[in-house]
Amino acid sequence: MKTSSRITSILKANCLDTHVTGLPTFELSQLHLTHTPIFELPTQLRLGHLAERVVSECIQASTNYTLLIQASTNYTLLNENIQLLEDKKTIGEIDFILQEVETQQITHVELAYKFYLYDPSRSSEVKNNWIGPNKNDSLTEKLEKLKTKQFSLLYHPCAKRALDKIDVHNVTQALCLLVSLYIPYTYKGNFNPSYSAAIKGYYLDLKTFIHLDNATKTYRMPPKKEWGMEPSENKTWVDYTVLSYQLTTCIAERQAPLIWQKDEDSFTQFFVVWW
Repeated sequence: MKTSSRITSILKANCLDTHVTGLPTFELSQLHLTHTPIFELPTQLRLGHLAERVVSECIQASTNYTLLIQASTNYTLLNENIQLLEDKKTIGEIDFILQEVETQQITHVELAYKFYLYDPSRSSEVKNNWIGPNKNDSLTEKLEKLKTKQFSLLYHPCAKRALDKIDVHNVTQALCLLVSLYIPYTYKGNFNPSYSAAIKGYYLDLKTFIHLDNATKTYRMPPKKEWGMEPSENKTWVDYTVLSYQLTTCIAERQAPLIWQKDEDSFTQFFVVWW
């Protein structure tokens, strides 16, 4: 995995706004960065924790830049990954506590990096139809958890003790929900700009994929740590025969993999689902 490409992909990921989430939004574009910072990414991190590491490093890089040019606004990282313990049991974690340099306003920011597929058969409400590739999570479930659990952690007695130098009642809260969205193959429905800007490809089942003209194309099944990166930056590809074997194994295990496809100088990304 190319570290610089992984960092850039997270910084440029689309963030769902307040119109969708119903929560205040923190955009990574608010950070003052003259260039994409380069740093080592631990290989053992899962995708969500990897995104947290990237955002943490970028916040700190923006702070250094702010001090250098005496910019009027940006953010200082006060705390991150705050484990809250009660009776020696973890009850939750607070992602970031930031302070805006100019206003001194402190903000609790929760970060999520998610991949959702649109299933129009679920309901007539667009927001209710975004689900995880393996149907084990959804956008609405994530938002409900954030509203009822994650953000309320700030006011838990454990948080007050952990953040003893901060008046939590004067802390604002915001969500940075980075998403890549995929719609059904040949789907013609329209989405509002909040969703359409984040659509990266499509999904289809194995039977439909097999019947497509794949012989002249090459592929890569990226590991989850590479999801969200640009397929055009990949250098290693396999033919359809190799991919077919990989796909058969995944589908048998009820796992929906992400696939990158190269057709001459054109690149496409899609999920192949088992359901």
